[in-house]
Amino acid sequence: MPSLNDIRSTYLDFFRRNGHRVVDSSPLVPRNDPTLMFTNSGMVQFKNLFTGVETRDYTRATTAQKCVRAGGKHNDLDNVGYTARHHTFFEMLGNFSFGDYFKETAIPLAWELLTKDFGLNPDRLLVTVYHTDDEAATLWKKVAGLPDERIIRIATDDNFWRMGPTGPCGPCTEIFYDHGPSIWGGPPGSAEEDGDRFIEIWNNVFMQNEQLPDGSLRVLEMQSIDTGMGLERIGALLQGKHDNYDTDLMRSLIEASAHATSRDPDGPGKVHHRVIADHLRSTSFLIADGVMPSNEGRGYVLRRIMRRAMRHAHMLGAQDPVMYRLVPALVRQMGAAYPELTRAQALIEETLKLEETRFKQTLDRGLRLLDEELAHLGEGQPLPGAAAFKLYDTYGFPLDLTQDALREKGRTVDTAGFDAAMAEQKAKARASWAGSGETADAAIWFDLAEAHGATEFLGYDTETAEGEILALVGDGAALPRAGEGRQVQIVVNQTPFYAESGGQVGDAGWLRSETGMAAITDTRKAGGLFLHVATVTEGEIVAGQPVKLEVDHHRRAAIRANHSATHLVNEALRRALGAHVAQKGSLNAPDRLRFDFSHSKALTPAELGQVEAEVNGYIRQNGAVETRIMTPDDARALGAQALFGEKYGDEVRVVSMGREAGSGKGTGGETYSIELCGGTHVARLGEIGAFVLLGDSASSAGVRRIEALTGQAALDHLNAQQARLAEIASLLKVPAAEVVERVRALAEERRALSNEVAQLRRELAMGGGGAAGGPEAREIGGVRFLAQTVAGVSGKDLPALVDEMKARVGSGAVLLVADTGGKAAVAAGVTADLTGRLSAVDLVKAAAEALGGKGGGGRPDMAQAGGADASRAPEAIAAAEAVLAAL
Repeated sequence: MPSLNDIRSTYLDFFRRNGHRVVDSSPLVPRNDPTLMFTNSGMVQFKNLFTGVETRDYTRATTAQKCVRAGGKHNDLDNVGYTARHHTFFEMLGNFSFGDYFKETAIPLAWELLTKDFGLNPDRLLVTVYHTDDEAATLWKKVAGLPDERIIRIATDDNFWRMGPTGPCGPCTEIFYDHGPSIWGGPPGSAEEDGDRFIEIWNNVFMQNEQLPDGSLRVLEMQSIDTGMGLERIGALLQGKHDNYDTDLMRSLIEASAHATSRDPDGPGKVHHRVIADHLRSTSFLIADGVMPSNEGRGYVLRRIMRRAMRHAHMLGAQDPVMYRLVPALVRQMGAAYPELTRAQALIEETLKLEETRFKQTLDRGLRLLDEELAHLGEGQPLPGAAAFKLYDTYGFPLDLTQDALREKGRTVDTAGFDAAMAEQKAKARASWAGSGETADAAIWFDLAEAHGATEFLGYDTETAEGEILALVGDGAALPRAGEGRQVQIVVNQTPFYAESGGQVGDAGWLRSETGMAAITDTRKAGGLFLHVATVTEGEIVAGQPVKLEVDHHRRAAIRANHSATHLVNEALRRALGAHVAQKGSLNAPDRLRFDFSHSKALTPAELGQVEAEVNGYIRQNGAVETRIMTPDDARALGAQALFGEKYGDEVRVVSMGREAGSGKGTGGETYSIELCGGTHVARLGEIGAFVLLGDSASSAGVRRIEALTGQAALDHLNAQQARLAEIASLLKVPAAEVVERVRALAEERRALSNEVAQLRRELAMGGGGAAGGPEAREIGGVRFLAQTVAGVSGKDLPALVDEMKARVGSGAVLLVADTGGKAAVAAGVTADLTGRLSAVDLVKAAAEALGGKGGGGRPDMAQAGGADASRAPEAIAAAEAVLAAL
């Protein structure tokens, strides 16, 4: 009996032999179809090839595509576990032709694979065709020899596929397997078609037309093939089963659930095991593709699936978390075909355990409330909507989870009452928002958030995606369209653009539609919405349009490098300065990083060098940057540093980087940096490239600021420094290695010359004294007094000149007035034998006042002051003489 893994391989190998490129499954979060919540068919990743928007280096492809149907218009959640063929997660096998081959090849390939490689009995197969598709009917007769009664013509859209209201479309041919008369049911198109006797196993879509807006069809120049065959369905058939849950893969997961809960896999809890097995696959693959549980959008759908499985585990009697313990069984079954499952195993287990632990804390209380409410109801009476809303609002029970619990009790929910309670809460939220002092256009953002939910952020693992414009806002008002040159804020349903938060600046890039293009210069947040600040550069952008969003990759890479380097800086500072270091703010921009931290004094050159060397050491280590999801308390228990100013919810992203091999903390090394952070980061530390500290400065009292560069900016800075050094070496006419010694010698030479010049100035100034015909000392008030006006000297040179003149006088007083470019400097001196009766301070104050100055100070033997007008030097000397005359 072939396993599902064997069947998948056989399918892909068959089409590889027939010239098809085997293409990896695309992520469950569609990158090229904003109308889908999750990838739900194999053709999603090829949509643009079918429309001719994109071309690749192949025209034939085959895939095993992972799919989820649990939200939006494709939602099988309520039926999972109760039917034989409903799943939230399934694999779609497909082969595709993009203008290469058409019906004449697709039909023979399908028949050969089913009847030869898979060995199905041709007598058990029948097909349907669109009622006007004579070409397909003829081919089935020719290739398979099917009689008319086993080629059923269907006149409805069941056999005519459309991509949307307009666009590529075409007839289908579906292949059915007849399980025989022992099972009730009739062929497709009959009154008994809903029975299980005839099961569809494969669908071939012939994309041969284009649906035009007026409803007419035109023939496409490029006619293509899109097929799909559910692996679970064909697997059940090839393994002789009539129930998908009895296949080897699903059975292994059911038995893992039975083992973990100690409950019979085929006993009264059979449905619970089936739900757990199915939901284990969808939750694990969604987490592996970057979806995290939340209260909005895809994250909310994931949480609903997780909690539904967890409630079924609870009903099996599980007292402790179960789901995470089943992940290894899933990885064993599917990890080889989907390596992303193996890579994300630790994250999947951690996320499931965290969510189930938190949910179990409220599950018991919620179920008790439900039982209390039911006790007051009459037989078969529905649960009041207000009670269902309380379960949702207080205990986190989605409405469908309550409905699932009541289903087993034969009851329903008053959904109208639930909707009324929800509307009342939203009205209160609107009033709260309106009164919170937000911007004038806050009402627009609230209405959008209420109607569409929060923007889905895809940017942790992609920088390009498609979205749908939910609103264009300009000058505080919603716009139907925006033409070239118009500045607007654009809201889309999903985006790879990071909105400014936690110190990381918002992304920039481009938005393109069929009618125009806009340059996005910034991305900001308003509640849960991402606002793309943009200018329309070509044509016009229209609300409701599908658009392609592309982040400026070079800019984002530089921001990521700076952000990851900031985490390393934080830890390096703590190690260099002490545990008192705490982050007080940051900026992670494309051209630089800035980091504010608590510290009371400037860093020494040695401390700066230690931080820079340590950060560069971990960059060269090139370790992986890991992200985990935890509660804030668990994260802090690990030693995670919280980002300054960030608000944390029930779950946080924990970013870890760097390993300390040989640290003494463990032979395997310890994690260097662990922080709570919602920003984007490099995948490996080597992507930072290089790290250069520019220095530190005071930011505020008790807070220092580090500024630094990484990557190309760091290299550009180092190259500029090297160029400056080379220029200096050239000017000094020495090798670069000798620049420091040469500059030191020049500085010493300059100091010596400065002293020599000062001495010469003093001598020149003194040359106007007695020896050169200058004024002689005169006796005034019994004191020898020498006064002189000097030029070419500064105020700081006067004390030395005064001392020389005091020595010349022997016993007496000296006053010098210097002209310093129109202003005056004055100094007075009194010999030591006279300071008991005369103070130099009195002389200099009198002189300064005459010069237009005030005050002056010093000692009794030496004092200095300044004045506003050097031309009044004679009056200053006269004022000092008056002081002497009064003795």
